Amino acid sequence: MAAEPIPLTVPPVAKTKEPSSLYRDAIRHLLQKRSAVVGMLILLALTLIAVFAPLIAPYGPEQQLIGIEPGIKKRSAPCIHMLGCSTDKPQHIFGVDANFRDFFSRVVYGSRLSLQVGFASVTFAIVVGTLLGAVAGFVGGWLDNVIMRLMDVLLAFPALILAIAIVTVLGPGLINALIAIGIVTIPAYARVIRSSVLSVKEQDFILADRALGVPPPRILFRDILPNSITPLIVQGTLGIGTAIVEVAALSFLGLGAQPPTPEWGLMVSAERNQIFTAPHLVFIPGVAIALVVLGFNLLGDGLQDALNPRLNRR
Repeated sequence: MAAEPIPLTVPPVAKTKEPSSLYRDAIRHLLQKRSAVVGMLILLALTLIAVFAPLIAPYGPEQQLIGIEPGIKKRSAPCIHMLGCSTDKPQHIFGVDANFRDFFSRVVYGSRLSLQVGFASVTFAIVVGTLLGAVAGFVGGWLDNVIMRLMDVLLAFPALILAIAIVTVLGPGLINALIAIGIVTIPAYARVIRSSVLSVKEQDFILADRALGVPPPRILFRDILPNSITPLIVQGTLGIGTAIVEVAALSFLGLGAQPPTPEWGLMVSAERNQIFTAPHLVFIPGVAIALVVLGFNLLGDGLQDALNPRLNRR
């Protein structure tokens, strides 16, 4: 009599947890970092102020109130009714500047200009620097040497001094200041993307593409660059704050924004001699510049930690 076959029971396969996305993990770690959250809140507030500036500002940024408000005085102190200022006087939260304009309105509109300045100059520098650095790292050889030596020449000069020289040649103005700041910051992005491209192009999937005969431009722009932009994100975030400070410095020297543009550096320059008689006209735009730079720096530091896979996280 044949023995009955013993049924084989296969143990159930344990379901493995699906790996989460790299960027999802980065966002989670970013939100766990308090300094980064503070930076994001500062930038969110700045963005909302810039977007809704026409609704927040009680006056136009270039509107002169002489002849509109009787008895108005230039460089008058702030007047806030909720803090005890007489209701007989018109309310000016940050006071009035030397040209009888509401200073609060000019500071609010200045936030819009600062964001535009930062993003425009950094975008220009990133686009040009990425192309130069990616080509130099991917092609190598004499082309790499030529591009990198050119970047070294630009890095040999202090950024602000070189920007002043460029604006002097192009002529004063906000657009020329943006171009100058973009030019002097190109080497930083070119060097960052070049180092990333040199690391990625030696990986196995890139060698497989070469073996399969994939055209080099397709390898560079489809496979290498998407895997090399992480350090560029961090560098760009930190660079926006730097660009805002440098454009404000050029405007302070009279080489950037021109009157009556509501630019924070220009406001500080216009009232710098009134530091003892009307200090609020100097301190308020200065604090605004410091806050926006602080916000971008905190966010950049948080992104650097969140996007770095080598960090030991608990």
